[in-house]
Amino acid sequence: MRHGLILIDKPAGITSHDCVARVRAALHERDVGHLGTLDPAATGLLVLAVGRKALKVVELFRDLPKEYEAQVRFGMVSTTYDGDGVLSQVPAKPGWIPPPLEIVRNTIADRFLGKIEQVPPAYSAVHVGGERAYRKMRQGRTVQIPARQVEIKECTILSYDYPVLRLRIACGSGTYIRSLAHDLGAVLHTGAYLERLRRTRVGEWRIENAVPLANALWSSIIPLKDVLADQSAVRLSMAQMQDVRCGRDVDVPVTSQVIAWYGDLPIAILVPVEGRAHARKVL
Repeated sequence: MRHGLILIDKPAGITSHDCVARVRAALHERDVGHLGTLDPAATGLLVLAVGRKALKVVELFRDLPKEYEAQVRFGMVSTTYDGDGVLSQVPAKPGWIPPPLEIVRNTIADRFLGKIEQVPPAYSAVHVGGERAYRKMRQGRTVQIPARQVEIKECTILSYDYPVLRLRIACGSGTYIRSLAHDLGAVLHTGAYLERLRRTRVGEWRIENAVPLANALWSSIIPLKDVLADQSAVRLSMAQMQDVRCGRDVDVPVTSQVIAWYGDLPIAILVPVEGRAHARKVL
């Protein structure tokens, strides 16, 4: 079997776990996981690790930057900050007019670019007191999620025709586009929710290279040696490779976490320990 990654163009209406289950069935391979979920209503790039060795290196790619195309609808708010929640109309005050394009653009530039404080949606997978926030909400319990710092690297207006705003957003890991839409509506005093979301990039992987879920085949797997090609690396001799596989530290000059290779095979994730290289994970 091949160990590596597969880029899936996730359809709307199913969870990321559903995608994992379908790829497991299509490839007859149990060892499949994802590098980061998409909400059920969202579409776009879902990166899946296939094979035991690939799952061991998922941690190397957990915090990759991401890019999205988002459609925000003003004039309403949602309990989940997207179209899956209960929607409520925001009443307009007498004499109110829709915010002009320049106001929307300036608000984004002033409040929603760079490192900002953001509160994730209550209906989210964030852990609160050891439980997922959405589980508490579904049980009718109160959820208080603290604000956290996220980074919005780009937030470009693609089109605007009130009440619909389309954005291209490049952001750091952990950013909730649902919260961005909700918060933008709050600042503009219009209310807003995320109507559509499509992820177009994860790290250097792009949606153009993804395959539909129905076309998940072994031939679509990016081999692990290609996935790890840009990681910091050291080369092992045969004796060192055997030591690493047996759990023994080796005399390899490493000052930070690296991938150890023997020939064209990734062998382990090495870290420095007391002047020697220790295999934190053997692949």
